[in-house]
Amino acid sequence: MATSRLPRFVRILGWSALAALLAAGACNLWLIAASRARVFRTGDEIAPRAVALVLGTAPKVGESKNLFFEGRINTAAQLWHGRKVRHLLVSGDNSRREYDEPSAMRDALVSRGVPVNAITLDYAGFRTLDSLVRAREVFGLREIIVVTDDWHQPRALFLARAAGIDALGCSSRDVPWRISVKTRVREWASRVKAVVDVYVLRTKPRFLGEPVRLPL
Repeated sequence: MATSRLPRFVRILGWSALAALLAAGACNLWLIAASRARVFRTGDEIAPRAVALVLGTAPKVGESKNLFFEGRINTAAQLWHGRKVRHLLVSGDNSRREYDEPSAMRDALVSRGVPVNAITLDYAGFRTLDSLVRAREVFGLREIIVVTDDWHQPRALFLARAAGIDALGCSSRDVPWRISVKTRVREWASRVKAVVDVYVLRTKPRFLGEPVRLPL
């Protein structure tokens, strides 16, 4: 009996896997297409806005500089120096005392000539969803420029829209494929997770807290 049922089970499993792959591909293509007109490669091309949200990542990979971190910080500093934004909200992970992305981002921006009073730190940006929802609910932002890598922009802008924010993206300089390929591949799954978080799970940030007024 079990043997006779096996081919049908295998067919169902195969069709289910194919459906899941098609759904994942559709999610990715949708997010990429929806963001294309709102993502800019340089600060010269983008319309000015009061605030840029800089999404965090680790400043180092082992003992080496993290090129994703360096690219985001350089782009954020260029936006500020180019008067495209007046203020930078840097959002990252500080879930452990010894790991502090926002402070590292602030220090790197200050070293590039951005005054400390033009930077606000969000220590609870544990994931992209948290950063975008907190930008709206805690910091009261309705319009922003999102600073992150090109592969990250579709998900970030999707989550911004879901949070009620009108966002444009300014992408940091591309990291070579030989270094970034694993991250880019993982992002396909992260985009699907973002759609599930918004439309199925209705995931909330780990922390919200009291409103914070930016010094604009």
